[in-house]
Amino acid sequence: MWHSSSTQHFQNRWDGGDGFKDMFLRREYPVFLWDGPGIGRANYGCEEVTYSACYNDIETFHSLNFGPSAQFNPASGGVVLAQGKLWWSDSQFPVDDLAAWNQAARARYQDFNADEDLQLQAQAAAVAADSGRLGTDIVYLTHSYAGPGALMAVMKSKKENIKGVVLYETSGVVYPEGAQVNATLNPSFVPVDNFKNLAKLKAVQFVWGDHKVGNLDSSSEQLQAVAGSYIVADLINKLGGNAEVIVLPQTDVGRGNTNVPFAGMNNAKVADLLDKLLEKNKLDECESKPDLWGC
Repeated sequence: MWHSSSTQHFQNRWDGGDGFKDMFLRREYPVFLWDGPGIGRANYGCEEVTYSACYNDIETFHSLNFGPSAQFNPASGGVVLAQGKLWWSDSQFPVDDLAAWNQAARARYQDFNADEDLQLQAQAAAVAADSGRLGTDIVYLTHSYAGPGALMAVMKSKKENIKGVVLYETSGVVYPEGAQVNATLNPSFVPVDNFKNLAKLKAVQFVWGDHKVGNLDSSSEQLQAVAGSYIVADLINKLGGNAEVIVLPQTDVGRGNTNVPFAGMNNAKVADLLDKLLEKNKLDECESKPDLWGC
């Protein structure tokens, strides 16, 4: 489970209930939570960084898709207000739980999402995958900026231990060089031969929450990201791969999904959708789990 801003998003539901980590441990999957180099618990980096203290509640509220563009109202005791209302009307965030909002705002780490950071994270992930210590049937569950990092890790890996990538609300996509695409959010271009490695995976799935497709509230950046995922999925499939784009409100999961759908109050339904993907592509077996799992 590869996050962009906090492992906490995989560990618990917004209200403290079971998160994906415990859900999939109970399903007898080996689960690893990973902080990329320099991020969170891995913050002993190899290069100097400059940190500027700032107030991030507004940006957090907006980027996690809790509601429309936000503004801070000191009179509300620090709660973020968005265009006269707190949340999307159908949000899967526990909107009446101020403690949940407090924890959501506190959970984020300092982001390191520049291209050189993603390259470093991808290289580290590829080395870990090639080591064999994570097994030979690795599926990356990624969030936001971790998405393009995982795709690049597949291309950097020298073995074929990585079998799938699930990208929740990816903040960027990876194209083959020479691809004719319009401007999309945070694109990366790689040699065609590297891109072809994505077609060797058993499954690639892009997953989107609400207010992204066919909705007047969608921002241009959100629409660019969604459009980019459809383009990349199509390119992978044309190479003989298996890629798809899932829009959660168009499935049995229903509406109200935030930027972190695996932490929403309906995360059990989101987990069931992932289960179906793993089962369909024969990625739900135990035979190649690391020895420490006793399989």
